[in-house]
Amino acid sequence: MKIQLAENYGFCFGVKRAIKIAEENRNSATYGPLIHNANEIDRLKRDFNVALSENLDSFHSGDTAVIRTHGIPKEELSLLHERQVNVIDATCPYVTKPQQICEEMSEQGYDILIFGDESHPEIKGVKSYASGSAYVVNSVEEVDQLHLREKVAVVAQTTRKIEEYQQIVGKLMMTHKEVRVFNT
Repeated sequence: MKIQLAENYGFCFGVKRAIKIAEENRNSATYGPLIHNANEIDRLKRDFNVALSENLDSFHSGDTAVIRTHGIPKEELSLLHERQVNVIDATCPYVTKPQQICEEMSEQGYDILIFGDESHPEIKGVKSYASGSAYVVNSVEEVDQLHLREKVAVVAQTTRKIEEYQQIVGKLMMTHKEVRVFNT
């Protein structure tokens, strides 16, 4: 059997950044799993006393909460700040960007279309930044079932295939007056 290693492997930029942030914040807790890697989460707990909490109510005034790379819903972030929790945001910048786009475009009257997995933490967070209508689709076929306004802004989950994203955008371009596409 021949084993071949990929030329590029290991953690991406956003994950490396989040791990560094967690290591710099000993005796804290991440809100949700920092990354999708149980071994690394265990190492952070063991070597840096960075715990994992999936319960928003476990954070109190003065606690330090490290936000996971996939981000959290806007309302939950506001609640942490209201409770005077020391929030350390390790959200990947590639996830923060679609959050900002959703917020800005929905304020400008666009329906938001997100290509991704609605149950994924990244998409839950991104969708929460839309102040108006926001829809999540997993395929080009799902676009036909939506009743979108003429102005649509489109973003994608960071791990989605560009070819599928292009199909969705192509479909929207044929049926809508104004489509703003963001390469997220």
